[in-house]
Amino acid sequence: MNIGVSISSIATLRLPICLHCFRTSKTLISFPSLSLLNSGTSRIFSSMSSSITASMSTSSSPTTDQLPLDDKKPAPPPKPWLIVGLGNPGKKYDRTRHNVGFEMVDTVAEAEGISMSSVSFKALIGKGFIGDVPVMLAKPQTFMNASGESVGAIVSYYKIPLKQVLVIFDDMDLPFAKLRMLPKGGHGGHNGMRSIIDHFKGSRDFPRLRIGIGRPPGKMDAANFVLRPFNKQEREELNFTLQVGTDAIRILLLEGFNKSATFVNTNKPLEQIG
Repeated sequence: MNIGVSISSIATLRLPICLHCFRTSKTLISFPSLSLLNSGTSRIFSSMSSSITASMSTSSSPTTDQLPLDDKKPAPPPKPWLIVGLGNPGKKYDRTRHNVGFEMVDTVAEAEGISMSSVSFKALIGKGFIGDVPVMLAKPQTFMNASGESVGAIVSYYKIPLKQVLVIFDDMDLPFAKLRMLPKGGHGGHNGMRSIIDHFKGSRDFPRLRIGIGRPPGKMDAANFVLRPFNKQEREELNFTLQVGTDAIRILLLEGFNKSATFVNTNKPLEQIG
């Protein structure tokens, strides 16, 4: 037998993929006279061992690119707040008592630089931010008694939680220019709120901001009273109330319902200040 083994003949040998074969004296393959192999051959075996070790190490420790896709999905963006003001569309009803919800939304839009030029879901819509909180402002154009058609469609499409839907409306049971923030409740005889609750499948668990417009004088019919405009003194008081309401909405979104309700429900009307 020719003891001399060339590098080329050794390279053609099929070695078992087993590091154990190179670490014990009881190898699975016995090479004749390994001491006769030159230094180049030793380097070949050393390189093969390093390559196998690296391969095994890589396969046992997955990189970030090998992690399941579910582990790398970004968190979904937060749902916006929906701020709805109730009223009737058209110049005939502009700036009347029944439209103070519209006026509050307009005041918020102006204060926060939000354009109300978009029309969708049967409503005038404005999208923007209050602080870092995404917000949608809405003025349904369905007329008061069908407000729920618009509001229900917006909530359903954007999947907005009801706890993030603030509805603003006029209330004859509150003194003029008085605000009241509540976490939930019934419609109180208000047809716009009745429509919204119906389209929320009877749920009343959404916050609301009530704006007092007072009771009709004497024997005036309530329907006629809510469609009356404000006199000069009332307008001054109402403008102050709208500013307070805007601050309350900002507190609601940035600091939570409890702080907003405390701010609103303990606030004094303009006539009591000074």
